[in-house]
Amino acid sequence: MSAVQDQLEIKFRLNDGSDIGPKSFPAATSVTTLKESILAQWPKDKENGPRTVKDVKLISAGKILENNRTVGDCRSPLCDVPGGVTTMHVVVQPPPLDNGKKVSNEQMQNKCACVIL
Repeated sequence: MSAVQDQLEIKFRLNDGSDIGPKSFPAATSVTTLKESILAQWPKDKENGPRTVKDVKLISAGKILENNRTVGDCRSPLCDVPGGVTTMHVVVQPPPLDNGKKVSNEQMQNKCACVIL
């Protein structure tokens, strides 16, 4: 693998259609490190941003990426286009609803946190 192939250009697509990046990452970069990068670059004007790495889910090629994997592990054949940019979708987990209280099914239905990408 050449030094160029060892770097991946990745942009992160947010649920409102805006992007963070693209930015170049080594193939050995962990998914956790990608999530930390998203936290650091999250637009300050956006509401409901993630507070921790645990609040972020990354989806690439239809698969949720596991924190202990590397970018190289998660690479799909579509990423191997020379000079191409990989788009990863960012899903932010909503904060817990209950605060120690029991949450009814009706309250859960009114607090849908679905994101359709």
